[in-house]
Amino acid sequence: MARPEDYKYSESHEWIKYNEKKKEATIGITDYAVKQLADLVHIDLPKVGDSVEQGAPFGEIESVKTVADLITPLTGKIIEVNKDIGGDLDTLKEEPFEDGWLIKIKPSDPAELESLMTKKEYEEFLESSEEDEEDEKKTKEKDEDVDEDDFV
Repeated sequence: MARPEDYKYSESHEWIKYNEKKKEATIGITDYAVKQLADLVHIDLPKVGDSVEQGAPFGEIESVKTVADLITPLTGKIIEVNKDIGGDLDTLKEEPFEDGWLIKIKPSDPAELESLMTKKEYEEFLESSEEDEEDEKKTKEKDEDVDEDDFV
């Protein structure tokens, strides 16, 4: 599944599709986030008219493994909520970038878009995150190789 080139991405794995003409942003979670969460069971989304702030949670998504906050990549007011998504979370697996959108907002400061990543930057971010995880696993495995005899 290809990530759209014209979207922006956040470190917390939300995507943003900004419509310059309408001055509105559609927000969802990336395919990577859906894959990490695995079996989705529930989603809590805000109401139309709620104000959201960049970097603050706007809802939660629950899987059999965990509950994760959905983080707002832009400050603004919610103008639409995808009510269908709660009844069919599989849409997030099948179409995270189109039908799987979560909310639409009217950003109060579109310049905040500049703080988000391009597709290329996001993919590089994912690669470096995965490398960090591999390094942590190797370090942990080395630590576990130490036994009592090593301290005699």
